[in-house]
Amino acid sequence: MIFIRSLLFMLYMGVSALISGALVILMFWAPFRVRWWMTVKWCRSMVVAGDWLCGLKVVVEGRENIPDEPSVLMIKHTTALETYWQVTEFPMATWVVKRELLWIPLFGWAIALSLRPIGINRKAGRAAVKQVIEQGKQRLEDGVWITVFPEGTRMPAGETRRYGTSGAALAKAAGVKIVPVAHNAGDFWPRRGFLKRPGTVRFVIGPPIDAQGRSPQETCLVVQDWVESTMNDISSAYQPKKKTADPVDN
Repeated sequence: MIFIRSLLFMLYMGVSALISGALVILMFWAPFRVRWWMTVKWCRSMVVAGDWLCGLKVVVEGRENIPDEPSVLMIKHTTALETYWQVTEFPMATWVVKRELLWIPLFGWAIALSLRPIGINRKAGRAAVKQVIEQGKQRLEDGVWITVFPEGTRMPAGETRRYGTSGAALAKAAGVKIVPVAHNAGDFWPRRGFLKRPGTVRFVIGPPIDAQGRSPQETCLVVQDWVESTMNDISSAYQPKKKTADPVDN
């Protein structure tokens, strides 16, 4: 049954993404808020589909920690679930993504139109961080939150690596807070895995972290300490031992 449910979910994801993506592209002429609204609707349908088809029940803790003003989100990255969940939970936001994602026909084009993401060359080092700061400040001034997946890629459940500094550098330069988010989706949806096991996915939104008065590297350590400590509390994958991959930056 898990295989069949997972198959139905993946079929829904693929078909609905194609349809929604095509509609967003056809609405290229509409105001950004209209395209954003369409994206939110699709993301909400994905959360519902995950519940109905796979038994992935989402609960959210810490909503009282969401600031009123635009901020930088730094979210633990293990599955696709957190990428579309955060669209349904936070105010209008965009992502920092690898630029190659935006080159994918239909899917990437739809992301570009619906989210206005900051597409970076992850091999560019400091130039990529500078791009995030420059474009991120403009988005924040426009009232758009910035989502950063600080590990740079999806990590296997129970693992982490050094957080990239771009999100913290942006928060410091723009004078905004960082909102950390931890979750245990990887316990039920393995990295690049097909099968989705039923269970309660806990998203924990942490207290805003001030990026001022310290270096971006120091701020990243504060954020990572909160996220990984929370993961130890909510994720079964963290219980045997905590594995650490080779450090990278983004």
